[in-house]
Amino acid sequence: MKKHSLLTKVFTLALVIFAQGAKGQTAPPAKASAAVDLTGYWVAYITEDWRFRMVTPRKGDFQAVPMTDAARKAANAWDPAADEAAGNQCRGYGAAAIMRAPGRFHITWQDDKTLRVDSDWGTQTRLFHFDSSPANAAEAPRSWQGYSSAEWQRPSSLKVTTTQMRAGYLRRNGVPYSENAILTEYFDVAPLPNGGQVLLVTSIVDDPQNLQVPFINSSQLKKEADGSKWDPTTCSTK
Repeated sequence: MKKHSLLTKVFTLALVIFAQGAKGQTAPPAKASAAVDLTGYWVAYITEDWRFRMVTPRKGDFQAVPMTDAARKAANAWDPAADEAAGNQCRGYGAAAIMRAPGRFHITWQDDKTLRVDSDWGTQTRLFHFDSSPANAAEAPRSWQGYSSAEWQRPSSLKVTTTQMRAGYLRRNGVPYSENAILTEYFDVAPLPNGGQVLLVTSIVDDPQNLQVPFINSSQLKKEADGSKWDPTTCSTK
């Protein structure tokens, strides 16, 4: 009995020491623990919604967007000249719409805890913060790209939640989202038959003020060998 009791105590002590050691361990930085490599140059691969993405849709063309009456009224009053005069040319280039743009994206690590996404379409920059907290997001100033909190989800997905956005357009013909909208995105990489890669971006915009139900889209981007086709442009209402 005494021998059994001694072994039990030794085993228990070992578990306590192991638990304390594990508790004191620091998790590896987001870059080192990346579930998938998203870095590189990517170009929009547009196979659907061509008339909404490649050009500015005509006024009143809101097909497939579950708009509220308030949103429809606002969109029908869309005035690109007024946006231009007010310095709001980038309203259609905000975080809730930018990944649907017919442009190129350059993804890099700004540091070990921050993934950077640059868009040549409108010359926009998004920062995905892996070390964020609710307080960080709440204190961030509102901007077109908002504040994005990121986390790896196994086996190979990145989840990004964006708040603190300035009110913008889901489509460049005035379909609105409010500053209280919440954008949730999932980034996944899949192989192509020819050996290339495609980046799959699923976005969910939750905005009860302007949407009857969350607006969900899936966009595809093909990886490019380099940045030779990179072509930064400014925001435009046209």
